[in-house]
Amino acid sequence: MAVNLVVKVHPVVLFQIADSYERRSADNHRVIGTLVGSVDKQCVEITNCFCIPHKEYEERVEADIVYAQEMFELNKKVAPHEALVGWFATGSEITSHSALIHDYYARETKDPIHLTLDTTLVTGRLTMKAYVFVPLGVPGATTGSMFTPVKVEIMATEPEIAGLDLLQKTKYSKVRSVEPVPELTKIAEAADKMEMMLDAVLKYVEAVLAGREEPDSSVGRALNDLVQSVPKMDPDQFERMLNSNLRDLLMVVYLSQLTKTQLQLNEKLSMVSVNNIREMAKLLPPSE
Repeated sequence: MAVNLVVKVHPVVLFQIADSYERRSADNHRVIGTLVGSVDKQCVEITNCFCIPHKEYEERVEADIVYAQEMFELNKKVAPHEALVGWFATGSEITSHSALIHDYYARETKDPIHLTLDTTLVTGRLTMKAYVFVPLGVPGATTGSMFTPVKVEIMATEPEIAGLDLLQKTKYSKVRSVEPVPELTKIAEAADKMEMMLDAVLKYVEAVLAGREEPDSSVGRALNDLVQSVPKMDPDQFERMLNSNLRDLLMVVYLSQLTKTQLQLNEKLSMVSVNNIREMAKLLPPSE
C-alpha cells in the first residue's frame, strides 16, 4: 500500500477504544482490536471497531481468533458495507509483538492499517498514529518490512458533530449530564457559531488586504470555493425560502408536541378506566 494515503477515523472509534481500555483486565497493559470501514483509492475511512481478548508474553501473543471472526461476521450482518481495514492497539509505540499481530490481519485483508492510540494521556492529549507495513530490502538479497507512518485525521458526519457538541457541554456541568436542546435552540446556536466564524474570516481577509498578515493560497482557495457554493438569489427569494423552511420546522414541532399531549392524555384515561373497573369489582357480590 502506498504511504501517501490518508486514514480518516470517526469519533465513535476513539470512544470505543478508550472504553475498551478502561474495561480491560488487570493483567493487560493494553488492548487490541479490529478496525472496520471502507477503502476508496488513497483514503481509508474507519467507521467502527471492536476489541479482541488477548494475552502478551515475552516471545508470543495469544489472541482469540475465533472471537474476532465471529464478531466480524456479526458486524457484517448489521453493516454489510463495512469491510475489515486493519487493527488497533493502545499505546504510543510499535512493540515487538505488533508484527505478529499484523501478520494475522495481513492474511485476512490486503494491506491492513495499524492504528495506535495513546490512552495513558502522558502528553496530555489523545495521541493517534496510523501505520502501513512497507517491504524493504534489495530484490534477490535480504528483505524485510517496517511500519511506516501515514497521515491520519478525524472526520465526523453532521449527526456525529451534533452529538459531540452535546457531549462537550457536560464539561461545564456539575452533574456531568445535559438535556438535548430544542430544535429552535439548535438553530440559534448554529447561527451564533456561523456569525463568529464569518467574523474570523472577515478579520483574516481585512488583515491580508492591509498587509498585516501573509496570504495563504490554500485558505484563499477554500474561501473561493465557499463563496462559489453559496446559491445566487436575491433577498426576496432568500426570505421566502427561509420562511418556508421555518414554517415546516414549526409545524414539525407543533405536531410532536400534539402527539406528546395525546399520549399523556391517553395514559391518564387508561389509569382512570382501570381505577373505575377496580371500584366496580368491589361493589359486586363475591362469587360462591
